[in-house]
Amino acid sequence: MDPDEPDDLMVPLKEKSLGGWGLLQIGLGTGFAAYVMWAGFLMPGFRRVPLKLQVPYLPASRAQVDNVMGLLQGRCGKLVDLGSGDGRIVLEACRRGFRPAVGYELNPWLLRLAAFYAWRAGYSGKVKYRREDLWKVSLADCSNVTVFLAPSVLPLLQEKLLSELPEDALVVAGRFPFPEWTPIGTRGEGIDKTWAYDIRVLRHEKDRRSQGTKV
Repeated sequence: MDPDEPDDLMVPLKEKSLGGWGLLQIGLGTGFAAYVMWAGFLMPGFRRVPLKLQVPYLPASRAQVDNVMGLLQGRCGKLVDLGSGDGRIVLEACRRGFRPAVGYELNPWLLRLAAFYAWRAGYSGKVKYRREDLWKVSLADCSNVTVFLAPSVLPLLQEKLLSELPEDALVVAGRFPFPEWTPIGTRGEGIDKTWAYDIRVLRHEKDRRSQGTKV
């Protein structure tokens, strides 16, 4: 009889109850694994960020990436992803001809993961992942910007984008829309929905509102 047969391996487990001590060991092991994930992947990127600006890592789905690229169709030039996580949006943008394609991310483990994915896809050296605070990065030469950030961050980011981006820039947001902006287009539904914003249009709207409030 083959000693590696699954049924034979399950016999000791079936005959032996876990008991309270066994359940406690499983619980402790699960908690330790969660702590390792937090300490290794999430916490390093949060240490330098104020609490209200912290954004938990949640990778974009294939549908979300496709929706972002759909809204950027026909465009070219530099693309930056603010809070790039594992780099999948930057990598896809590079595949579709955006140059340079740059991701800004504080978490060093996610930057390593992004670099690995780029290497595996044959794009090592063609994409750029930088460990920089997105609030301190100049966006003056960025024609295309993508963001998958928490709602608490977006109102503050609106001001930075409006003040720094060039006139022809397009901003694409995933998961959550900018609260005070009117999109020029959307794509997808539910959690996969994405919104596109034209900076020129937004500045005109802001100017119109400011003129309307003048006495």
